[in-house]
Amino acid sequence: MSAAGPLSHLSQSFLASGQPWVDWHWVRHHLGVIRHDIWEHTFLTGLAVGIGLLIAIPLAILAYRQKWTEAPILGLTGAIYTIPSLALLGFLVPITGLTTTTAEIALVGYTLLILVRNVLTGLHEVPADIREAARGMGYTPTGQLLRVELPLAVPAIMAGLRVATVTTIGLVTITALIGAGGLGQLIYGGLNQDFRTLTVVGAVASVGLAVVADGLLVGVQRLVTPWSRRRGG
Repeated sequence: MSAAGPLSHLSQSFLASGQPWVDWHWVRHHLGVIRHDIWEHTFLTGLAVGIGLLIAIPLAILAYRQKWTEAPILGLTGAIYTIPSLALLGFLVPITGLTTTTAEIALVGYTLLILVRNVLTGLHEVPADIREAARGMGYTPTGQLLRVELPLAVPAIMAGLRVATVTTIGLVTITALIGAGGLGQLIYGGLNQDFRTLTVVGAVASVGLAVVADGLLVGVQRLVTPWSRRRGG
């Protein structure tokens, strides 16, 4: 039997159920469970994006300084990004097991293309006259990178960070299939138990988490790049 058969039957049963979409009595008595899953989801997302950024910045700098490496780096990260999430998890599970490590390897892999491309874009967008002025002031290549180019690339880096974070929040729901935790447990638990409340709470909390995370990153970007604000805005 194809996978579409059971899934189709499950979705039809779920949608045809006569129960309310949200059982507020259940919600009130399981706030601790919901908070725990939100925290777990946040932790998994933050860990993946943080590790991804630590890998992406050196890769982007390498591609920026050594032009011949740009195509291979973008090609490799792009290839990882195109692998379907379930296929990647299925490949990793026999190697690293049903563990958080498996989930994080997949999640980090999906952040790399977004982050590397945005860091690289930010570096390329630094005006040539600013680079020339930095060299004229006696900056070494490393000093120019750290004190001039990377700071000016921050808006592009933050834009990539926002996209990577929101994307990862969505992907973490899938890693619940291998027991990694997070709000995906509620979503899939509701589908398996034919209990709409679990699925609705998990989905709404995931969307809310993405909105809050994006808003916080916008705030951080404004704090660290005051020069990019519009005058009088």
